Amino acid sequence: MPAFGNEWYARQMYLPGHREYDHHRTTYGSQETFGYKDFIQKITASAFDPNAWAQIFRSAGAKFVVPVAEHHDGFAMYATDLSDWSAARMGPRRDLIGELASVVRNHGMTFGLSSHRAEHWWFYECGWQAPTDVQDPRVAGRYGPAQPKTMPPDDAFLDDWLRRPSELVDRYEPQLFWFD
Repeated sequence: MPAFGNEWYARQMYLPGHREYDHHRTTYGSQETFGYKDFIQKITASAFDPNAWAQIFRSAGAKFVVPVAEHHDGFAMYATDLSDWSAARMGPRRDLIGELASVVRNHGMTFGLSSHRAEHWWFYECGWQAPTDVQDPRVAGRYGPAQPKTMPPDDAFLDDWLRRPSELVDRYEPQLFWFD
């Protein structure tokens, strides 16, 4: 992802008047033709070495390692059966969480997971303020539901939300789970 602004670039690039919005238009073109989804194929994770990470964590005295399995942007960093939008299926085509879980445990540290999926309900709502790819029904699974923050989540979203941490627990057996 762009090393510009902060980890909320994915949202702020769709907010007219924000510096991320202007940076995106200047650097990549309009959000209608080049959206956040278009960065995914540029992610290769070619330098990602989970063993090296675990060694650094251990050397630093870490007892717990709790990576973000899915940030607000809705892109799963793990192998999921619930979405095509995952690091295992596109971009790096690797189960980054699974790789890290294994080596962290081998280094004697506690492995946990973090999920920020709850905010995905409204995270891309700003993509409706101007013409953007958020409005393209062909990629609704990437940005959806993109509802107003003031609207409570519907049953379909809540069911999907519950299935995701359940899948993570079944697949990776984290010893702790943090929800943002």
